[in-house]
Amino acid sequence: MDPKFLSQFMSPEELGLGKKFYFMAGLPRSGSTLLSSLLNQNPKFHSGPSSPVLSAMFVIEQHFMNDELFHGYPKPQEAHNIIRSISNQFYGDVEQSVIIDKNRAWTARIPFAKHYITEDVKIICPVRDIEEILTSMITMLRRNPYKEGNPRINFIDEQLVKLNIPINDDTRCEYIAGPSGILGESLNAIITGIQEGFYHNMHFVEYKDLVSKPQETLNKIYEFLGEEPFEHNFENVENKFREQDMITYGLNDMHEVRSEVKVTAPSPMEVLSPYILERCKGMDIWRQTPYTASVDRYSEYIPMSPEQFGVTSNEQPLTIGGETAETTITEE
Repeated sequence: MDPKFLSQFMSPEELGLGKKFYFMAGLPRSGSTLLSSLLNQNPKFHSGPSSPVLSAMFVIEQHFMNDELFHGYPKPQEAHNIIRSISNQFYGDVEQSVIIDKNRAWTARIPFAKHYITEDVKIICPVRDIEEILTSMITMLRRNPYKEGNPRINFIDEQLVKLNIPINDDTRCEYIAGPSGILGESLNAIITGIQEGFYHNMHFVEYKDLVSKPQETLNKIYEFLGEEPFEHNFENVENKFREQDMITYGLNDMHEVRSEVKVTAPSPMEVLSPYILERCKGMDIWRQTPYTASVDRYSEYIPMSPEQFGVTSNEQPLTIGGETAETTITEE
């Protein structure tokens, strides 16, 4: 059954839902937690941690589409309403009128968002130099070694152990940037959105701009969203919605936000090997023009060729309903 069968009914706007929804996706370790903490200074905005809304909606739609009882006596309008209601129900405890739902797969699911949440889909996409992302990841892994009593090892090394791959900084980078890794999946989601013609639904926020000229960067975000600008405080930043990082990721400070906005990251040349630095070249597909050429190249590279970034494994990405699970794209 075509999923549009459940998506052809009244739009969220026609049904008069109370909250306004925007989205955040982009790349890991690119300032999404910092950006959310800043946006939460605006009393109109709520920007929480990575959300299960997209994966919950997707799984329920797939269940209806594949359930023989539903096919025996279909009620498409009611099924549509159930799926559509998830976003509002999940944020039912939030008083703010503007919600930013964060999931790195949103750029690959823009038609889905249009069908069930809002026809005017706008996605904020924090991005950063690939070598800086890997540097941030490796630096974080080094300062969070496994200790006796920890509930788990970090989520990167955990996967390398399962794949029987030796653990070192190069193999960590290969996995992170490979097709099943947090960075590779996020890049692939951006590629999908561009390929489907939704580039103008995305607003790319460069990490360097966010930390060097934060108010100007935020003003551009407000302009993209069509919202009134707000004067932010960059010397007293707080993450109001801190996740349980050790339980979820095996890392103590995955989403730690410093109180003052400033650059603190080490140089990639001090952390990464020449082998990894070489393989980072040209992966900044969101900066390249024309987009079609770079997207075609990377759409083949990221989802199909683990060996391209040195990962040699038979493991397949986790799937839900035959498609890559949104929840496999982890937060920064």
